[in-house]
Amino acid sequence: MLRLKRFMVISLFAVCAITAFSFWVTRQSGADARGALSAPPRAGAEFDTLSTGITTAVHVTPNPDARWLLRAAAQTGVPARALRAYVAAAATANDSAPTCGIGWNTVAAVGFVESAHGTYGGGSLNTAGQASGPLVGPSLNGNEFAAIADTDAGALDGDARWDHAVGPMQFIPTTWQLAGRDGNGDGVADPFNIDDAALSAATYLCAHGRDLSTAQGWTDAIYSYNQSDPYIRQVRAQATAYAVKTGTPNESTG
Repeated sequence: MLRLKRFMVISLFAVCAITAFSFWVTRQSGADARGALSAPPRAGAEFDTLSTGITTAVHVTPNPDARWLLRAAAQTGVPARALRAYVAAAATANDSAPTCGIGWNTVAAVGFVESAHGTYGGGSLNTAGQASGPLVGPSLNGNEFAAIADTDAGALDGDARWDHAVGPMQFIPTTWQLAGRDGNGDGVADPFNIDDAALSAATYLCAHGRDLSTAQGWTDAIYSYNQSDPYIRQVRAQATAYAVKTGTPNESTG
């Protein structure tokens, strides 16, 4: 393992998204998070309603409950366009892998830690879900970050010497080549598009038959994305906060 800025740990051997923008997470003492954390509650009593019309054709449909979307965005601080993508991504991933049980709040929590939902550095998402800001992480040149030589001739990150994590969910080019999905049905898998990036992240987290409704399954999934115990704890805290603010499946949000 190699240390990132402020002690974040990333494994060179994990085929995962590099968390270039979550450098503020610091190393915490205590038990290994892989065996210490319960799965966060799955958010949203309206989740099944929101899933209506979102099919395995991997195309983001208009939100069937715009009022919930606006209310949940206000409650959580998640931009409405990003929230729509997270809900669609979780629904589609669960359709493809029914045993996964991933909640949109988990996908959203990863999006928050990775890039503040595509707003890092003053960026934003347009109506098509495209990131306006330069969501390209630091050079993975082995200095403060893991050393990963260029793998895509700079096609995604603009650097033909070293790779960088890119997009709102911070995928490195090699991982995107394997995990990239077309989430908006335009025929292109684009890591800078929130629909594509969110679906790719959700699908990646659900891989290998994981059951994210269990403590071990959820923690293993997040650990596969970033092999850092503080990262796991921050994602869990954020996913739990989103569930509390919008209501869990057993609660009425009014």
